[in-house]
Amino acid sequence: MSASRIRWFIFFVLTALLCVNCSTSQAFGNLQGQPGAQGTAKPIGTIKTIAGNSITLVSDAGTVFNVSVDGSAKILRIEPGAKDLKNAEPMQLGELQAGDRILVVGKVGEDGHSVAATSVIVMKKADVVSKQERDRMDWQRRGLGGLVTAVDEANGTITISTQSLAGSNNVTVRTSKDTILRRYAPDSVRFDDAKVGTIDQIKPGDQLRARGTRSTDGSDLAADEVVSGAFRNIAGTVSSLDAAANTISVMDLITKKPVLVKVTPESQLRKLPPQMAQFMAMRLKGASGSGSGAAEGTGARQSGATTPSATPGAAAASNGDANAAGMGGGRGGRGAGGNGDLQQMLSRVPPATLTDLQKGDAVMIVSTEGNGSGAVTAITLVAGVEPILQASPNGGGQSMILPPWSLDASGGDAAQ
Repeated sequence: MSASRIRWFIFFVLTALLCVNCSTSQAFGNLQGQPGAQGTAKPIGTIKTIAGNSITLVSDAGTVFNVSVDGSAKILRIEPGAKDLKNAEPMQLGELQAGDRILVVGKVGEDGHSVAATSVIVMKKADVVSKQERDRMDWQRRGLGGLVTAVDEANGTITISTQSLAGSNNVTVRTSKDTILRRYAPDSVRFDDAKVGTIDQIKPGDQLRARGTRSTDGSDLAADEVVSGAFRNIAGTVSSLDAAANTISVMDLITKKPVLVKVTPESQLRKLPPQMAQFMAMRLKGASGSGSGAAEGTGARQSGATTPSATPGAAAASNGDANAAGMGGGRGGRGAGGNGDLQQMLSRVPPATLTDLQKGDAVMIVSTEGNGSGAVTAITLVAGVEPILQASPNGGGQSMILPPWSLDASGGDAAQ
């Protein structure tokens, strides 16, 4: 099996796990120039503790601020995604809770960590969670992902090659002046670190996810939102683990070189149950006749959009029932084996941890490109993928995919 085919296997399995969360810091960013949001400092973050009129705020940059809120300060509640304060509602300080997201307008003290608030704009934690869930479902329902094969800046179109168990297809993603374009940071796995971008930043070989309205024949998508980035795809075996340092060393199947992979709280770890992995491998073998010509020549550089959010509940997927696992027929009439069905199946598998991995496990990873140190940060890591890596279009190419490892598929899966 060619290296590009292996990359498509990684891309196919992992893009079914990628979904995008509500970016609360960017939502607050919409308010920077709005009336009532003017001041000398505007730290944004999450409330850690509240005592009396004092708030401990952990900013998105990691800085801890001690915020004092006196009786003259305005406290306004907004919905996640609000672009202005027109529908903001007054709140009382006592209604704020740990976990709420706030933007504080005020003067920073000489110590650089104390803020006397003149106004506090609040997104309640429950509202943020609800918005994230709605967005996650909408990305699953109206979103699709693929590898960029062409970009037409003049016409605002991006051609992507999408992959499913049924094969590959080209889809034209059409952008407009109202389309939100975001680009992942090269060294971050956080969606909140994705910056507003332009279409000229998107290059062939990138991974891309788009959300919008699909044409009747499925060949076009009018995009409401596009997220892209340059990420690295890795397939290989775990050669060592360091739980204390939250790192694993993986021998890359494609480059034949070791890669040090950092695992952060934002990284998505899953371990496929054996029956699910076998089922996916069988479908991939069966679909191999469709070919993956669009993947050939894309090169090792690939990108993706993800902001992690796993959905628990692996019971249906682990009992081997294809229909219960979501494989019996997809949303929108795509039928069994469609990419939407795969997303439904994988969404039932709970998160894993670094301690669930063992030396010798086969893994598929989407990671950052790295900063030149040789280490990368995992965005999505899926273990238990031995049957998938062993799958071969002609049934006789296993030796071309894997060296003579002794592989025991073991349970678990992948996630957001």
